[in-house]
Amino acid sequence: MEYNGGSVIAMKGKNCVAIATDLRIGQQAMLLATNFDKVFKATDRIYVGLPGLATDTTTLREKFRYRLNMYRMKEDREIEPETFAHLMSSTLYERRFGPYFIEPVVAGINSKSEPFIVNSDVIGCLNYAKDFVVSGTASDRLFGMAESLWEPDLEPEDLFETISQTMLNGIERDALSGMGVLVRVITPDRVIERTLKCRMD
Repeated sequence: MEYNGGSVIAMKGKNCVAIATDLRIGQQAMLLATNFDKVFKATDRIYVGLPGLATDTTTLREKFRYRLNMYRMKEDREIEPETFAHLMSSTLYERRFGPYFIEPVVAGINSKSEPFIVNSDVIGCLNYAKDFVVSGTASDRLFGMAESLWEPDLEPEDLFETISQTMLNGIERDALSGMGVLVRVITPDRVIERTLKCRMD
């Protein structure tokens, strides 16, 4: 889980949700690149963060893309975040005897415009939360920051500020995360995407 490093956090707001990732990929202490996005777009309203082993991040990204395309063709509609969480869980549980070294985070808005966040362990055990979920090498630090900064019913701009401060301060204390932060705030009608600078050492 710590070979390539990286961290992801998702937070709920008022009719909006945010997900943020750092951009570092390394080989233990050695830096490889500073543009590795660990969050991918599942649908227009669902984003999935895949921190962990980088090869498994790529493998699962393609696997989820395939399964989402199959769902779209079969059902003739977009998948709901709750349904996608169960699809993700069963995909991970299939490989429970030789798991993917990934602890995914899902953030999305459902068809009723309600925010939804969940994270999972390596074998697909889902953890629902009313406030925020974290994953990756800086998760202990992110928990502490999020506990002190998060408030209920944050508006999109306030949610962006809260998740940004949490992420920037959390990864600053973790050598395996950092090199910039990519934040996405998902609202019922649009997705706001911003890149933040942070310490590059």
